[in-house]
Amino acid sequence: MGFEPIRKQGISGSPPNLADYEAARREFSWDRARAELSGLPGGRGLNIAYEAVDRHALGSAGNVVALRCVSHDDRVTELTYEDLRRRTNRFANALCALGIGPGDRVFTLLGRVPELYVTVLGTLKNRSVLAPLFSAFGPEPICERLRLGDARVLVTSEELNRRKIAAIRDRLPGLKHVLVVGRTAPEGTLSFQETLAACGDGFGIPDTDPEDMALLHFTSGTTGRPKAAVHVHEAVVAHHATARFALDLHPGDVFWCTADPGWVTGMSYGVIAPLVCGLTMVADAGEFDARRWYRVLARHRVTVWYTAPTAIRMLMRHGAEVAKDYDLSALRFVASVGEPLNPEAVVWGQEALGLPVHDNWWQTETGAIMISNFAGMDIRPGSMGRPLPGIEAAVLERGPSGRARVTRGRVQVVDRGEGELALRPGWPSMFRGYLHEEERYAKAFADGWYLTGDVARVDEDGYFWFVARADDVIKSAGHLIGPFEVENTLMEHPAVAEAGVIGKPDPVAGEIVKAFVALKPGHEPSEELRRELIAFGRRRLGAVAAREIAFDQNLPHTRSGKVMRRLLKARELGLPEGDVSTLEGPS
Repeated sequence: MGFEPIRKQGISGSPPNLADYEAARREFSWDRARAELSGLPGGRGLNIAYEAVDRHALGSAGNVVALRCVSHDDRVTELTYEDLRRRTNRFANALCALGIGPGDRVFTLLGRVPELYVTVLGTLKNRSVLAPLFSAFGPEPICERLRLGDARVLVTSEELNRRKIAAIRDRLPGLKHVLVVGRTAPEGTLSFQETLAACGDGFGIPDTDPEDMALLHFTSGTTGRPKAAVHVHEAVVAHHATARFALDLHPGDVFWCTADPGWVTGMSYGVIAPLVCGLTMVADAGEFDARRWYRVLARHRVTVWYTAPTAIRMLMRHGAEVAKDYDLSALRFVASVGEPLNPEAVVWGQEALGLPVHDNWWQTETGAIMISNFAGMDIRPGSMGRPLPGIEAAVLERGPSGRARVTRGRVQVVDRGEGELALRPGWPSMFRGYLHEEERYAKAFADGWYLTGDVARVDEDGYFWFVARADDVIKSAGHLIGPFEVENTLMEHPAVAEAGVIGKPDPVAGEIVKAFVALKPGHEPSEELRRELIAFGRRRLGAVAAREIAFDQNLPHTRSGKVMRRLLKARELGLPEGDVSTLEGPS
């Protein structure tokens, strides 16, 4: 079945921030977007932490709740903007006392606890560089990233220090200080609480050049070794503008981003953007549980919710009726990112939540949302949407590898059709390099375009549709097949909850399409269902449909929601699994 566009919906109260897309693109400039922020007093530059905390605390919003942390056992800790200003000042002073200055790397290995947010913003006040780590990493991935990122300071918890840091500490001579959040600080570490208590709560943010390094984000490593993408203080301009346009954030909103703060989504939109917008931000320390998540949405009167496609699909497995047990009347906008959102999930949001789910697209390297389905526009289910104001996107003709064809340094734009997705550089949150990998960074650009490594198509109205990662493209009997298209089609079958698709080597076709399918409750694997799914795919897709189907109720995901096709392929072919540090589940 096909999916009709979902018409834009009237929103009670304030109209959408982006009500007229074409006018916004014509009138927008990044200079105007910069002017919406304060800048450091006296024209001393631009600092992310000042825009996120101090300008609100020192203005009229000091008593507004900035952060509402929900613990595993549902205890709530609230910090106002003034609370956050004083605590982040203490952390900045603590860094100074430890001899940590501008450019020095401060890593976090923490869950969603108040100390994480204090560390992030205090580090940025000090003009040191914040590098967040995923708390479920094992010791070796942590060690690799601390070494690659030239870590000077690590802030972590008692438990994580004991389980993951103690055994690798002597292999990291550059790591000078480990601050431990908890009741006790083991030998060789410092107590986070005691260190901050010894410092004053007044701090003057130094002059900050917008091009000063601010954030170091490690890519997930799902398609190769992790890279450390460098972002600067200027990125805050894009965080602010894109949150208003793509997430439709308004004053007074209560915002919840479920992304782990160890990844770029959890930092850009789980910390920085909502605070820059002066909102109340909810941070839940609990793991996914359908009823817990609905309870958080209801109890805290969340108005804007940003989550992952995997989470939406997991909620779908529990059925729309579960959502009806909770008062979700405050919710007015739902968005998703992490991997492409299948059309069924967009439509399911309308049924279960009374709101469609708005997909958007961006990368660690872009630092902020680049393409989105906006509140003031029709949604085309399955589409990434249209480029943000200030962003020029295109698809480029690609060669046999699936990547853009570069001939004598030139590329060819495909006006309508399929190719490698590319962006014109120049937006404020564009990454400024891969740390220590200048050559690798240079290869990400050609002929004035940033090459994303994603294959997409663009339709006649300028909506972009994800096809595949270029290195996931399946080459079968002369066809270049995007696995997402096959996955999407299989998920239209009423028995299928989720699918992961790979290319399996074949002596005749080169590769054939093999799908791994997770079923919805009430459906059991059988040979009859296998044949039915193969026939279903062939009716919809013809020659590019899956020729083999395996049932798997535990498809491997990253914590950011991506099905790890690389891991599926390695397991299918009996190859080494490689880096599985980003794999969802216990470490």
